[in-house]
Amino acid sequence: MSEVLRVFIVDDEAPARARMKALLADIAAELPNEPVGEAANGVEALARLAEARADVALVDIRMPQMDGIELARHLAGAEHAPAVVFTTAYDQYAVQAFELNAVDYLVKPVRAQRLAAALEKARRAPRPAREALARLAPEPRRHLSVSERGRILLVPVHEILYLKAELKYVTARTAAREYLLDESLTHLEQEFAARFVRVHRNCLVARQAIAGFEKSAADDGETHWSVLLAGLEERLPVSRRQWPAVKAAFAGEGKA
Repeated sequence: MSEVLRVFIVDDEAPARARMKALLADIAAELPNEPVGEAANGVEALARLAEARADVALVDIRMPQMDGIELARHLAGAEHAPAVVFTTAYDQYAVQAFELNAVDYLVKPVRAQRLAAALEKARRAPRPAREALARLAPEPRRHLSVSERGRILLVPVHEILYLKAELKYVTARTAAREYLLDESLTHLEQEFAARFVRVHRNCLVARQAIAGFEKSAADDGETHWSVLLAGLEERLPVSRRQWPAVKAAFAGEGKA
């Protein structure tokens, strides 16, 4: 980090962002800093942080479109991401954070000296791991993030047709294109159990994307099943091990 700390502010309330900038000015003599941008939610922040080159992001937790914890989870997988200090009016989040010892929290109304201490800690502290941040999030993410050409792209989870593990990456397929995710298929299955069903050891398929199943006979005389996807010609094989569970999951919907 530079000697002058570059700070980005994320809060859905404009007065809260203005107050934070005033506090940063108040502590500038003690802790040299420069506000380098602001955003009203996580989606907006991800777009602007690519250009801001911030050292630290002060992030409110409760925001529309994308809350602060989901934003931090996306940043945790990015190159040159800022350290994250959460701000919140709800101190139960702070209790969880200190138990994790993963990130710092500022409980509103934020005091100048407490802000200075948090920024100094963020300057030195290691970035929180995705797994630690996931423990703070009671709900599944609404987006998955992809690092592409130095930027973070957001892929809405509801647009993903399937997730397939290939070598050390997971491919997320939408109707438009494929994306490479640096995530574990097992962790994705756990987080999105209500949305995706496992059809193979290396593949999860969105339940709403399944149009039906196709049976075929192989040269060995055994029957094999494939998933038919709405809007795609591609067929995905269902493993013999997974077929009973997949068949049971869709038996009442007329697909299996």
